[in-house]
Amino acid sequence: MTDISLKKARKIIDGALKKAREMNLRPMTFVVVDSGGHLKALLREDGTPNLGPDIGLGKAAAAVAMRRTSRELGERFGQNHGLIAALATAREGRFLPIPGGVLIVDKKNNVLGAAAGTGDTGDNDEVCVIAGVEAAGYKPKLA
Repeated sequence: MTDISLKKARKIIDGALKKAREMNLRPMTFVVVDSGGHLKALLREDGTPNLGPDIGLGKAAAAVAMRRTSRELGERFGQNHGLIAALATAREGRFLPIPGGVLIVDKKNNVLGAAAGTGDTGDNDEVCVIAGVEAAGYKPKLA
């Protein structure tokens, strides 16, 4: 199993943060996990809510566990609150099917991990993370 390196994870976060500042978004938290859903890197700007790291980890871990974006998971599971709660329990709370978490894939479409952002709207969180993944030389897997 191939995983994202720390060097690349930091590039993703730097690129995501740069995009957030260009967009003048609220203070952000960015998280990168490896292909097993384990935390690789985290950045929490001053002024972010205390739950930012947990929310970011929940989005990224959900995406990598199910091999889909956190947005797609929310659309797929919709109002099936029982299933969402069961998956969150199985993943020790690290399962948030809301926009902002995307998969990181290499040129052969192997999943290396996932990245997520939180702090603004889910749509803006996702835009920043996509920019970060691309800044690190990868492509985000969006569908």
